Parts: sequence; structure tokens; C-alpha cells
Amino acid sequence: MASTTRLLFRPLALSTTFNSRRYVSTLPSNPLIKIFPHLSPAGESTNLLTYLDSTPPNPSLAIGTSTAVPPTPQSFSSNPKFLSILNDVLAQNAAQDPELKSQAQAFASPGGFTFIGNGKKETSGASGEGGAGGAGIGGWVHLSDTRNPPDFGRIAWPEDILGSVEVDGQGQIIGNYQPSGTYRIITNQGMLGLSPFLEKKLIARLREEETKV
Repeated sequence: MASTTRLLFRPLALSTTFNSRRYVSTLPSNPLIKIFPHLSPAGESTNLLTYLDSTPPNPSLAIGTSTAVPPTPQSFSSNPKFLSILNDVLAQNAAQDPELKSQAQAFASPGGFTFIGNGKKETSGASGEGGAGGAGIGGWVHLSDTRNPPDFGRIAWPEDILGSVEVDGQGQIIGNYQPSGTYRIITNQGMLGLSPFLEKKLIARLREEETKV
């Protein structure tokens, strides 16, 4: 019997803990994302994915639901309210993200990447160069999901780009965050991944929203 149980749970590749008489699983790619068994409004069994620890979880603040674990692009349904909160958090905090600021500085170095004078970047397929030029020419730096980081000097695929910020020729962020409009919370490469700084800000905002419910 013990051997059968191991075979049943091993394919899920999830860690589980006992919390308030309910088992909570976490994604192996992002342990901060919890998975709760959930019933949809139609009474169908599904799974709720959320950053919050509360039991029972609040569906309105969840990332979304998935009929399969681990979730896939086909099994996952996103929560529009969560995406709105995510974009708001990024708009307020992306310019202060240490990783994005370092990226802007690197792109402004003499070995940085060239931009056309009007701020439009030259591209090559889905992996065009990005960043601020080293000759005093400003441009845009992209905030990308950490699930599929691009090679240095390349930009992420559109579905991995959360948004962009404008920088000057010295690598200083001078513009507001602009959502990409092409980002997808889940792809074949995995689910939402943020820098530690932005993830902390997002969770704090979700907890704040939870107190209002």
C-alpha cells in the first residue's frame, strides 16, 4: 500500500503541508504559490492558485484556477482581478526594483545595446536587442518574467514581458511603467515569476486587499 501511495503522488512533484485541516500544495517552480482544492461556482472540482495562506482561500484574490496540477496553459483560467492588482503593483514599484535598475545601468554601459533615436528598438524576430544605448541615447528596458530569462543582450518573448520602463542615456529610469499587453501568467515554461522585491510588494498588496473583503 505504501508503494502505491508513493506512485500516486510522485508525478505531481509538489510539496505538501497540513494547514488548518486542509492540505496545501505549492508549485515546485514557485513555492510561494499555494494550491487549494476548490469548487467552482458551477460545482466542479478544480484547484485555486494563490499567494495567500488564508484558509479557506479567497477566490477573488487568487491568481486563477486550474483543472490540472501542475497547471498548464490549457488547464489554467486566470483571475482578471488578480491581473489588475499585479499591473497596479508593478506600476507603483517596478522603477524601484533593484534588478530592473541594475539592468538599466548595464544597458547604458559602453557595451550596452543600441536604440534608434526616437526610442524605437531594432529587433530581430522575437529576440531583438533591448535596453538603453551607451552613446547617450535613451530607450526602454523590459521587465520580464523570471520563468524564462533571456540571454544577456536579448529581450524575452512577448508572452514573458510584463512591461517596460523608459530610461535615459545614463541608465536612469525616467518614465512610468507601461504594461506590455502581451504578457501571459502561464506558458509552457511555467507560471508567474517575479523578482524577490516585486514578489514581496505583490504579496503585501494582496494581504492588504484581503483585509478589505
